[in-house]
Amino acid sequence: MTDPRPPCALTIAGSDSGGGAGIQADLKTFAAHRVHGLSAIAALTAQHTRGVTAVEVPSLAFLRAQIDACFDDFNVQAVKLGMLATAEVIHAVADALEVHCPPHLVLDPVMVATSGARLLQPDALDAMRQRLLPLATVVTPNLPEASLLLARPVETPDAMRQACAEFLATGVRAVLLKGGHLPVGAAPDTIIDLLADADGVHLIRHDRLPLEAHGTGCTLASAVAAGLARGMPLAAACREASDYVHRALVLGYRPGRGEVIVLDHFGAAAG
Repeated sequence: MTDPRPPCALTIAGSDSGGGAGIQADLKTFAAHRVHGLSAIAALTAQHTRGVTAVEVPSLAFLRAQIDACFDDFNVQAVKLGMLATAEVIHAVADALEVHCPPHLVLDPVMVATSGARLLQPDALDAMRQRLLPLATVVTPNLPEASLLLARPVETPDAMRQACAEFLATGVRAVLLKGGHLPVGAAPDTIIDLLADADGVHLIRHDRLPLEAHGTGCTLASAVAAGLARGMPLAAACREASDYVHRALVLGYRPGRGEVIVLDHFGAAAG
């Protein structure tokens, strides 16, 4: 029997009081992709366009209650994981996902905010490697995050390819490695992301934009999750997500006193 409920995507991540990243960016992205968005808040942050000033982690019991409530009532086709600040939170989320077994899991291994604030406790890194990487349909690290996960620098195009191979060798099913942190001299006019899976390595290219933005990683992972929830193949979901982020950056704006751009989600969807 066909399920009459629309596909839903669940974000388990941190709340951004400034509205540019985290849960807020995820739900905007889901809505822009015509997917019903659900949320389980794993962390509360006090932040704006200039930085993070405080972080509060809800109780593990309440986090689990949020996740269970979503799976109990909704047709969850994809889960996106964002900021999970502690090892205990990571284990709680992994326990819940192993029970509910969503069809797709997109892991954005959030570790450091755009402002430079550390968002992942050091002892949580091993928990992420051991519990979440094996569950993920695709993991979407930037280069600093990949460097932490692999315990070695990833700073050149060649190192990016090697990193993709290392992720796959550890059992990760697919990795979308974001190249925006490459030194400008290595790719002065182009941003190159690499999607690596069992079918090989796929290059995704966009023009480099002369700006600093907030929420791009959250948005990219959420857009991939939305595409997977709608039944798209992984490569197509990643390409469409990357195009969406690029359009949202071009149309981005500065709502606060900081210099960082916040993405225009619905302008990007209209484009």
